[in-house]
Amino acid sequence: MVKQGTFGASAYGGDGWSPRVRRHEDEIGDLWAPYRVASEWKRLEAVLLHGPGDELLASDDPTSAQMLAPLDIELARAQHDALTNAYGREGVDVHFVDPVGTPSPNQMFCADLFFMTPGGAILARPASTVRAGEERWIARRLADLGVPILATLQGDAVFEGADAMWVDEGTVAIARGLRTNQAAIDQIASILTPMGVATLPVDLPFGTMHLMGMFRRPDRDLAICWPRRTPHALVMALKDRGVETAFLPDEDEAQANRALNFVTLSPRRILMVAGNPETQTFYESLGIECLTVEADELAKAAGAVGCLTGILSRAD
Repeated sequence: MVKQGTFGASAYGGDGWSPRVRRHEDEIGDLWAPYRVASEWKRLEAVLLHGPGDELLASDDPTSAQMLAPLDIELARAQHDALTNAYGREGVDVHFVDPVGTPSPNQMFCADLFFMTPGGAILARPASTVRAGEERWIARRLADLGVPILATLQGDAVFEGADAMWVDEGTVAIARGLRTNQAAIDQIASILTPMGVATLPVDLPFGTMHLMGMFRRPDRDLAICWPRRTPHALVMALKDRGVETAFLPDEDEAQANRALNFVTLSPRRILMVAGNPETQTFYESLGIECLTVEADELAKAAGAVGCLTGILSRAD
């Protein structure tokens, strides 16, 4: 009887061994889900949402829940359903987080909980104890969908996805402030650099929440900014790239009803909160087509359309 050894077997590099030679990004859409993001303005393809439920009972104590006022749960659910249906009518694939048990009260704000890149997702690490752990359910759902999770932030880093936004396909602005710190920016930069993506750290004014709340992109060559709030370095970076920066004409609508909290569906076509006539007229003067949904009840939780929408994929 001839003794069989392992040398030369396929598992040890012999005949039949098949080396993995493709780069990770080339496997997106094949081994991994076809979801990637490298802009804020290209056609929206897929989103991640969480339909709110009984966890909104916590809004009866809005300070502890880090909300603005108690919510009517049934109305909030109805408005979220309307948001979901609006995406469906636009041909956007909608996926749901579906956490086990009763989640924390802010779980519905999916934009805060991850940031998509051309190679996969960077998980957030929320800055508040009220939201700590929400990223676990996002991680589970992303894995189920076949989305690569590139990193979970370590140490004392805190980061929320609404603080990171694409300036162009090779640059991401990351805001330093209440929800995101320098440790997180350093870690995110180390993830983006091998993709050929630079990071632009900017500072937020005291008393603001996220970069998303003061800066939106309806098109490659257009940015909507909040006067006296949008970071100077970011506005200058936009101007250097030939991007028109248009400033909100009515800060009251932005403050009270989240007029800036929109999602770009495709270039110069957005989904925004209904009931902002002056801001909507301003957007339309810039050639932006505005679709609207009611979200005034959801806004009592300190967020709206943009905050509720985790962007999974935009067209290349």
